Amino acid sequence: MPPSRTRPPFVADERTQLVGWLDLQRAIVHYKCEGLSDADAHRAVLPTSPLMTVAGIVSHLRWVENTWFEVLFLGRPAGPQIEEEDADMRVEGVPLARLLAEYDQQCAVSNEIVAAHPLDEVGRHPDYRSAGASLRWMLIHMVEETARHAGHLDTIRELLDGEKGYY
Repeated sequence: MPPSRTRPPFVADERTQLVGWLDLQRAIVHYKCEGLSDADAHRAVLPTSPLMTVAGIVSHLRWVENTWFEVLFLGRPAGPQIEEEDADMRVEGVPLARLLAEYDQQCAVSNEIVAAHPLDEVGRHPDYRSAGASLRWMLIHMVEETARHAGHLDTIRELLDGEKGYY
């Protein structure tokens, strides 16, 4: 079952609002993938950006969640998705359902991390300058990152099959 596309409450604490907006954008990613075939999910529609596919974006978002919350914030080791350019978007042959499931799992891990730490706490990874950001900053960045790519998905989906809609 796809995540709920619900806006956060108008009046709530900061964490509830930040996570609420991020969860809404994550749900819109799912919405943009509904009913799409694996062939279309892997089809490039932008000639100068062959990796900018629905599947590539979903994979990228999974790894961005991992990078900001597990690697930069908690200080866990970085994987090849950080070290090798565009590795996170190279998903030829990986079914969209699997990519969405992995994204959901990563979002759940991210939400657990966010729930367990103060918003003012800063990241711990010693090798990346970005780890010096607060958890609050990282959450705001993830809202921006996810929303930007949800917009890409909106455009790609319309170019693939004409489907439009916000939520």
